[in-house]
Amino acid sequence: MSNFLVISALGHDRAGLVSELSDFILNAGCNIEDSRMSILGGEFAIIMMVSGAWNNIAKLEDQLPAVQEKLELIITGQRTESRKLTQEEIPYNIEVVSLDHPGIVHKITGFFSERNINIHDLYTTSHRAAHTGSPMFALNMTVEIPAATHISTLRDQFMEFCDELNLDAIMEPMKV
Repeated sequence: MSNFLVISALGHDRAGLVSELSDFILNAGCNIEDSRMSILGGEFAIIMMVSGAWNNIAKLEDQLPAVQEKLELIITGQRTESRKLTQEEIPYNIEVVSLDHPGIVHKITGFFSERNINIHDLYTTSHRAAHTGSPMFALNMTVEIPAATHISTLRDQFMEFCDELNLDAIMEPMKV
């Protein structure tokens, strides 16, 4: 039976960090199950879930302070369990693009939270429009819609919500 450890790390970006960090994980006898990593400003950020036998996870946990010092990262680890998935949720992808302004993430996540819809994954980016230089915003997320939800009604409500906020949006079933 596998055990799981969620590791997050943050530090100044430089080439080779992912390779060095994954080397520690591999040498501890663990496997990276799931991960997200990004460069935000000049900082590198990663969160990952690793799996392994209990003794390998314990070995990796014991090594984290040394890894933190050697790689000059702030590292935390948290034991977790495998996520229990049910057939009662339907994954949907949401894409939103608009002119950037404060509060977009808060409003969109609030829309789904008010309907008891879990957000499984979310990422955002901002950039300048090519010809005008206007600040643009893009959001991509996966939500888990309860099977009892009337999807057509939810989609209509979401599109109306987005129209009110002047957001271009797409809501479609997740393609596997």
